[in-house]
Amino acid sequence: MGGNMARRLSQKNIQIALMNRTLRITEALSAETGHIACADYATFVKSLEMPRIIWLMLPAGDATETALEALLPMLSPGDLLVDGANAHYKDDIRRGIRCSDFNIEFSDAGVSGGIWGLENGYCIMLGGSEIAVKLLQPYLQALAPTPSTGWLHTGPIGSGHYVKMIHNGIEYGMMQAFAEGFAMMKDKSEFALDLGAITELWRHGSVVRSWLLDLSADFLANDQSLDAIQPFVSDSGEGRWTALASIEQGIPTPVMSLALAMRFASQGKDDYAAKILAKMRQSFGGHAIKEN
Repeated sequence: MGGNMARRLSQKNIQIALMNRTLRITEALSAETGHIACADYATFVKSLEMPRIIWLMLPAGDATETALEALLPMLSPGDLLVDGANAHYKDDIRRGIRCSDFNIEFSDAGVSGGIWGLENGYCIMLGGSEIAVKLLQPYLQALAPTPSTGWLHTGPIGSGHYVKMIHNGIEYGMMQAFAEGFAMMKDKSEFALDLGAITELWRHGSVVRSWLLDLSADFLANDQSLDAIQPFVSDSGEGRWTALASIEQGIPTPVMSLALAMRFASQGKDDYAAKILAKMRQSFGGHAIKEN
């Protein structure tokens, strides 16, 4: 996503500096976009005008923590660090305090848009101070679908990734509902339902129309059997954070939590439990079991 965000900024005639741990990737993106390629953190920081804005797009956890600790001693008061990848909002709050020790601004940006953000723009949920928002505004306006839509200052540090976490939890629930509905229709063989035609129908005037439905209509129009696809669904981590937060806050979220559990089931983590269920049915009722 970070690479496509750099491409979108280039399309908007905004030049930035780039750094990746693999220099050839940085150089290739630089050649494509006209952005400045940097080989290391020191060169990267020196290439930026003050106040510097450094936007991290790294995996949550150690990778982000290592980068932040390496960069902080190189920065000056008034510079801004942004974590634009997925992160737990509590980590943002802690990192914000850490940055304040250096008089560095910190902002957390929850970014949605996936591979389509380059073309359509990104939805950005930004936590941080008003100072941070003012520094970032030209970049937010370029990255968003329009200068006035698709980005929002959600509140203090941590709020951006908290809102993005909830966004992803809702996404889990919506995806699971569509998947279950499509599975029921595919199973109703006597109707010979055309799922491609039905999803296309629902895109027009239906109350369930959505971008997820648009994407589903596209791939179902080409392949309804999905025989080549393994029934394995990964989870990025934000669904887990949403479920844990709902327990902490005492807010019932059965749809989002069950959608997360169904992803675990698809990963083979329900296999042993299913075997136990089969044996219990055999034990009390003499029900047949299927053996390998």
